[in-house]
Amino acid sequence: MRGPVAPSCAARATGLRWPLHRASAALGGGVIQGTASEAVLVVLLAARDRALRKHGKTSLDKLVVYASDQTHSALQKACQIAGILPENMRVVMADCDRNYAVAPEAVSKAISTDLPSGLIPFFVCATVGTTSSAAVDPLPELGQIAKAHNMWFHIDAAYAGSSCICPEYRHHLDGVEEADSFNMNAHKWFLTNFDCSLLWVKDRSYLIQSLSTNPEFLKNKVVTPRNFSLVCFRLLPPPSDEDNGHKLNYDLMDSANSSGKIFISHTVLSGKLVLRFVVGAPLTEEHHIIAAWKLLQDEATKLLGRWRLSAWPAIQRTAFTETGQQNGIK
Repeated sequence: MRGPVAPSCAARATGLRWPLHRASAALGGGVIQGTASEAVLVVLLAARDRALRKHGKTSLDKLVVYASDQTHSALQKACQIAGILPENMRVVMADCDRNYAVAPEAVSKAISTDLPSGLIPFFVCATVGTTSSAAVDPLPELGQIAKAHNMWFHIDAAYAGSSCICPEYRHHLDGVEEADSFNMNAHKWFLTNFDCSLLWVKDRSYLIQSLSTNPEFLKNKVVTPRNFSLVCFRLLPPPSDEDNGHKLNYDLMDSANSSGKIFISHTVLSGKLVLRFVVGAPLTEEHHIIAAWKLLQDEATKLLGRWRLSAWPAIQRTAFTETGQQNGIK
């Protein structure tokens, strides 16, 4: 999640600075989801698992969600998927005198009613631009309530968040710095095709803990030897390297991807971490391949310099050219 270009640009354009400022840069980040419903589900799962780690796995039936009766039904569906009991979703009546935004005191009252019963308030959702009346919930007050009870505070700005690209609408995001997560749909006012919902989180580790999986075959397809446009290669480790070049090659992949110029992935073959370079874009030309190879050479040289391994053979390819000759590294 760290450093995706599109979410970062959208955050700057809308004045959504909190996931990008220095204090949270090492923790937070943005990711593109298919819909706002997916975004709400993802953060609800992360919030649920955070609460269960604190209170114990047997406390699932005590977790309570709070939202307005104007909140999108996606939250109710997310609760059903996440295993939150239907009776533990608190639907607080919106205030007609506030254009049907939720009243913070009503949310506080609902929480105060639940606490003596041993229930655990863990998630509160605010909306910027409700479906019925385009109401904007009071973000600063709801954020303070969430903080006081150690709750996950999510802001669903699926409809109106993109309007904040105009400075005159940015006051609707006052208080967003209190949020743990924030989503808006680029496929509404950003002239983007459908299935593009932007999600930011203040601490991405909660999402990773809830949703990541470790098996390598789920990350990449294993294709070797090269039959098409996939080339597998690895930086040779020294004989004394205890992890057989795992960190060395992972660092090479990370540094190459961090350049923003190319993107490579990895897999594991015979217990060795192998890097994968695949050419699949119809507009890719030879000069792009040469530039990518030069970048890999430069990044490998830097790594080898730090590891004091400049005398080693540089890169071992596990793929072959179309003529059947092994690609040499010079």
